[in-house]
Formats: sequence, C-alpha cells, structure tokens
Amino acid sequence: MSSVRGALHTLWCQSREDLRPVPGRMGQSWRVALLCALVAGASMLFKIPEAALSCYLIIFLMKSDAVANIVTGIGLLLLLPGLIALLTWLINLTSGSTMHIMAGIVISSVLLVYLGAATQLGEQGNVAALIIAFLMTLIVQAPFAEAASFALREAWAMAAMPMLFMIGFNLVLGMSPVSLLRHALCLRLAAAAEALETGNQNRLRGYLRQGNTALQPPLLAVRVLRLVPLSATQQIATDVRAGFALMLAISALPAGGSQQGRTALAAAIHAARHALDHDTRQPPVTLPDNLTPAEQQAWQALQRLAGVVPQATVAPTARPPFMAADAFSNPAYWRFALKTTLAAMLCFLIYTTIDWQGIHTAMITCYVAALTTTGETLHKLLLRITGCLIGAVLGITAIFLIIPHIDDVGSLMVLVFAGCLLSAWIASGPERIAYAGVQVALAFLLTVLQGFGPSLSLETIQGRLVGILLGNLVVYLIFSFVWPTTVEKNARQLLASALTELARMARMPAQVRINAIDSAASVTALTGKAEEALALLPFEPRRLRPTAPREAALKQAITELEALCAALWLSREPTLEPLAQQLEWSAATITETPLAAPAEARPHPDPGLLASPLMQSLNRITGAIE
Repeated sequence: MSSVRGALHTLWCQSREDLRPVPGRMGQSWRVALLCALVAGASMLFKIPEAALSCYLIIFLMKSDAVANIVTGIGLLLLLPGLIALLTWLINLTSGSTMHIMAGIVISSVLLVYLGAATQLGEQGNVAALIIAFLMTLIVQAPFAEAASFALREAWAMAAMPMLFMIGFNLVLGMSPVSLLRHALCLRLAAAAEALETGNQNRLRGYLRQGNTALQPPLLAVRVLRLVPLSATQQIATDVRAGFALMLAISALPAGGSQQGRTALAAAIHAARHALDHDTRQPPVTLPDNLTPAEQQAWQALQRLAGVVPQATVAPTARPPFMAADAFSNPAYWRFALKTTLAAMLCFLIYTTIDWQGIHTAMITCYVAALTTTGETLHKLLLRITGCLIGAVLGITAIFLIIPHIDDVGSLMVLVFAGCLLSAWIASGPERIAYAGVQVALAFLLTVLQGFGPSLSLETIQGRLVGILLGNLVVYLIFSFVWPTTVEKNARQLLASALTELARMARMPAQVRINAIDSAASVTALTGKAEEALALLPFEPRRLRPTAPREAALKQAITELEALCAALWLSREPTLEPLAQQLEWSAATITETPLAAPAEARPHPDPGLLASPLMQSLNRITGAIE
C-alpha cells in the first residue's frame, strides 16, 4: 500500500511541474485543438464513421514541426494501401478459420513487437502489431466480405481524412522548422544566462539532458527542403551545436569563479538572444583576457552564434545500428514480445468469451502500455487510467450540461475544440506526462462524438473504462511476475552506453575532441534518460527495486558522469587511450555482462593518470555502482 501511495505522490508532484506554462506550449495546443475540431466537423458533414478515432490520430501524431507533420501525413497515406493489402493477404491465408486467424495474430504480434524492441522502430512495432491484431479479431466476429469492406471503406476514410487535413493545416498554419529551431535556441540561451546570474543550473541541466537529437529532424528538413539559403542553413547547424557547447561550458564553470566574468558572459548571452528574437545581426563578440578553458569555450560559442568564427569540422558521432547488436543473443527482446502478446490474447479471449465487444480497449491497452521495464509499464498504465478518468468526467459533464443545448455541427466543433485544448496542453508536455493528455482526448472524444451529431449516450465510455481497467490488470500481473525487467537494469545499461561513448571521445585527438559536440550531447542525453528511468522506481513493486544506498549511488554516478563528460570535452591532453580503456572496463562492469573482466584484469594505467581529475572522477563513478 505504501508503494502505491509513493507512486501516486511522485506522479502528483511531477505532474504539477510538467503542467506549467512554457513558451510555445499554447501555440501547439490551440493548433491541435483547432485541427481536431475541423476533423470532427468534416466527419459529421461527410458521414465518416469513428470521428473520435480520426481526432485521436491528430492528437497522437501532431508535433510542433510543420514539415514533420506533413511528412508523417503523406507517409501514412502511402502506407495505408499496403497495410490493407497485407491484412487482406493474411485474411485469405487463414481461410476464415478461427484457429488460423488466432495463430496469425500471435505470430504477427510476436514478430512485430520483437522488431520494435530490437530495432530502431521502437513503439511503432507495437502500433503495427495492434493494428493488425485488432482488425484481424474482427474477422472472428464477421464474415470475410464484411471485414474487407470495413478495411477498404471505413478504416481508409477515418485514417486518410485526418491525414489530409493535417497536411493542409500545417501548410497554412504550421510552425516552420526554422522558427522551431530559433525558439529552441532562445530557450537554451535563456537557461544559460539564468545559470550564470543565479547559480541555479536546474534548467540548464534539463536542456543538456535533452541532447540535440530532437533538433535533428527540423534541421534536416531545413537542409533538404532548402527553406533558407545554403549559407543560412549552415549557420543554423552551427547555432545548434554552438548553443549546446555554450551550455556545456557554463555547466563546467567552477563555483568560485569571477563574478565580473559571469556578468559579462551573461550580458553577451542576453544580447545574442535579443538578436535572435528580433531577427537582427548579433553584436560582435570579443574574447576577454585570462580565460579558463570553460570560459574560453563559452565565449567562442557566442562568436560562432554571431557568425564571427566558423564552425570547425564536426567530429562525427557513432550512429546507432538499426538492429541492436545483441538482437539475436539477448532473450529480453523475445520475452518482451511474448509478454505483450500473451496479455493481448488473454484480454481478447476474455471479452470474446463474455461476448462484450464494447471493452475491446482491453487489448489495445496491452499494446500501447507495454514498455521494456516494469516501472515504465506501470507508470504508463497509471497515466492511461488517470487520463481516461479525466476525459470521461469531462465528456459526461458535457453530456449533462452542454450537449442538451446544442443541435448543430458548429456548436459541437466548439465543444471539441475546448476539450481538445486541455488535452493538447497535457500532451504537449514532457514525455512522462504526454501520454495522459492523449488518453484525456480519446476518452472525451469517444463520449461526445457518437454517430454523426450530438449524442447523449453513455454506453461507449462505460465499455471503454471497463476495457482499460481490464487491460491494465492483465498487463500489471504479467509484467510484474513474468520475466520482470527492472528500472535499475535499464539505468545501468544507459550509463554503460554513456561510458562507451566517452571512451570513443577519449580516443580522439585533443583538437578533434573539442569539436565532438554531438558525442557530448549523446552522453548527456543518455544520462538524462537514466535519470528519468530512476524517477520511475516508485512505480515498481518493492521486491524489484534496488536498496536505498544503491539508488543513491546510481543518482550520484549520473551527476559525476555529466561532470566527467564536460571535463573530458575540455581536456587538452593529447592522448587519453589509458582512460578510454578504463571507461570501457567500467561500462562492462556496470552492466555486469560477461565482458566485465575480473578485478585483477582491470587496466592499470601509469600513476600520473591515476592522480588526474578525470580518472578520479571515473573511479568515483565506478566505485558508486559496482
């Protein structure tokens, strides 16, 4: 019971922080809400069924980058015919036999979920498995001809129409990648200036832990589509790296440094941000004298932002392979696929046996809530229940107080806009809370969008609530007791990946290492993911959690590893090969893999290196989590 109270308290405290207004959040929210209202109106006017699911696709897929949304919409339109053809082939292959259909569902589900876990597909594997499994379960309830008609007519219409609207909407009212990148850079500059002026590095550390991965798609869109001249495109790419280098350098400044130097640097950052906000040329930046290595890199980053100093040749970062290196040797991927499929099939058998198709959301819950670790899965289950309950309350309130007073599509669109505005606000927050916003929207839309006009029925939301609770119960039982994967293990693997990337940086020559901004961003992003993983420990059953000292040691290691990343980046040592060997040994030790050598086989560098600050920092990391 105390475990549940701890998880709820953690969720409540974190949710209050995640719901705070941030620049750009309202713009994203009203765009999503307006597009949902337009899609709902089109569904009513043109008699396209399942308007709630059409709007759900908008909430689920719509991002802040207009180009990414257009590409997503076009991609889904191109994939729909292939998906329908695949379904038709699978249906023909099963020859209408219920047993064959069930076997097809199990085999396709295990394979797709496995691919999602073992490759870069991620959750898209679960989504593909869900679509195929759900539509094939309809064949058990209906003849082939009827199911094929549904796939070709209703499924196409309810999926293709919102994608067409999303493409057109983003062409007119979407946020361009250039504006998105400029906005992100302004936020980073503001966090850097705040850290200098107040000494509080919380916001700065948050942006460092985001890395640069999220900015790569809009940057690629700017480059490929030639949205700005080539020289401006190159400057934008330089700005992204220079902004991260500035934050990393400021994070490495000693606490007792010169206040006059901090004030001057903060003023220069404010000037750079003002120039970005007003799209004017930044003032020239002159480096002061007697700078520390961290201060020098901060000022040089400002020079690059001003276009005074060009970006040096960027040191390439290691690209993750499409398929994990241990895809065929690590049983965790197959176990995850089998657990997810088992939960989904149990839910299907339950609602089929009691003949209650209205709770089919139980099977959907299994696919969308299943994540690698038990803590992540239970956290997502709680978000799903919470979001569903909030959306249901909003929808039921609308049925009793608002819908009786409206009798036209326009008024219904206004109601959809209001409900989706709140949902989109939640969904546009951090990833740890965004899923709750998607569930608020779906529960609300399923309640108020029934048929082709205002409806007062509560039957749909009743079945949905029961289905979600059933799916949550089944997933909880299976993921807690069948091959449970702990949050601690996931955090250790992330830290090992960060140490491996640091070893790659350590092998670079000093003049190359200082330009390895992408590698440093990868390291801080991995530590950020490890921190987020540990935040989910209250959601794990107590028997799976690490002891309090081990949890504290992992959190200490994350802080030390971030400091080591900045120090290694700033180091001017010509060769750090012995340190690289130590980093690789520590990575293997942390994950407790067969690669981990016994203590006597640990590399023994010369005494000078052992006394260096870099090695002392690494020893604190390894000692904390061995």
